[in-house]
Amino acid sequence: MRIILIIFFVWSFCGGVYAQDTLRKDSTATENKALKKNHKPRTAALLSLVLPGAGQVYNRKYWKPPIIYAALGGVGYFFMKNQNQYTYYRKNLIALVKGDSSVIAKTGYTSDQLQTQKLTFRKYRDMFGFGLIAIYLVNIIDANVDAHLKSFDISDNLSLQIKPSALFFTSLRGMTCGAGLSIKLNFK
Repeated sequence: MRIILIIFFVWSFCGGVYAQDTLRKDSTATENKALKKNHKPRTAALLSLVLPGAGQVYNRKYWKPPIIYAALGGVGYFFMKNQNQYTYYRKNLIALVKGDSSVIAKTGYTSDQLQTQKLTFRKYRDMFGFGLIAIYLVNIIDANVDAHLKSFDISDNLSLQIKPSALFFTSLRGMTCGAGLSIKLNFK
């Protein structure tokens, strides 16, 4: 009798835990569906436009903003470094053209070499400037696309079936038969 009573209590306890777990899963699924319905890609894109990474936070992809800021910081650092070098060589070139002979002693470059250095650092500065713009645009596009894919169904209810099939059709010679493949895609 005790064994039956113990089995009954264990069964009722496990059944109660299962029911609570199912209820918890169902409420979470309902919350996720509500979140997906109210999730707007335009809002995510606008947030990323105003503040880089804000659209990713809106999409609940919290690991993406640090990557965005690291990329912006790294490219921004090299942009500023090349801008400073460009300014340095440009000022020295202007001083040398105006007749300041101490520039050659200070830099060790002639006017042609200063011009080459100035153009090189301007090219690198411009390249990193375009890199900053590209990262900023990719940030906005990523937030928008990620918000669009928020409601994308990744369940196992999608299936693709490929089966051989026989094709019957009429021609001038009468009824003919052919072989082929039929493809069936199910969405549930």
